[in-house]
Amino acid sequence: MRLPDLEVSRRAVLNGLTSTDGRRVYGHAIDEFVDWYCSEPRLALNRTVILRYRSYLETRLLAPGTINPPLGAVRRLAYEAADCGLLSSDLAAGIRRVRGVSNLGVRLGNWLTADQSFALWQAPNDDSVKDKRDRALLAMLLACGLRRHEVVGLRLEHLEKREEHWAIVGLKGKGGHIRTVPIPDWVMEQVQVWLNAAGIERGKIYRRVTKTGRVLGESMTEKAVWHIVKDAAKAIGLEWHRTTYGVPALVCAMLPEEN
Repeated sequence: MRLPDLEVSRRAVLNGLTSTDGRRVYGHAIDEFVDWYCSEPRLALNRTVILRYRSYLETRLLAPGTINPPLGAVRRLAYEAADCGLLSSDLAAGIRRVRGVSNLGVRLGNWLTADQSFALWQAPNDDSVKDKRDRALLAMLLACGLRRHEVVGLRLEHLEKREEHWAIVGLKGKGGHIRTVPIPDWVMEQVQVWLNAAGIERGKIYRRVTKTGRVLGESMTEKAVWHIVKDAAKAIGLEWHRTTYGVPALVCAMLPEEN
């Protein structure tokens, strides 16, 4: 397949997705595959090529959970190429038979200890308004397990105190599911420090901050969150892997209350 054909199929895949996160994930996965495909001796897009791509991902020592999503994106790329008449149905069927990597029950990834998690959210110095925001954001991500789109959409109206404990109430997450998430007291303390410094009394909690420390606008982007986590991880010496999802697979133990 030529590059224009791949681009047509890529657009067809992304246009068929309703989720913003899904489009981002599939778009990144397909772009990575196309980069690899163009760096190899140009062959027909078939089952053998996809098997070679799976082997390439395995040689990077990636976890099954990191390898299988891009393989799914490539399979969908082949389906769309066949529907557009750019790939034969036999070749597309062969690509469909390429299985993902088996997960043997050992979850891999960048698991953080409690000490690493503590160091991560404390990486910003807390000297500036931006540092206060970054600390509050990292603490919320780590302790409450929020996704990027969830944390940037978080509003003051979501925070409620119930039976002497704070919680995020009515949070709309992946797939439109509504959930309630408890907030540890130490996280709420960091959030309050940021809100006081920024003078935020309503609307979205996390917002852009200029280099001069001025809060700008009514929100911030998911990409900004990605960079905040990346910079904090590098500051404390955590090895950084850009995953298929465009964010590090940071999974941490719940931080103890005394932290």
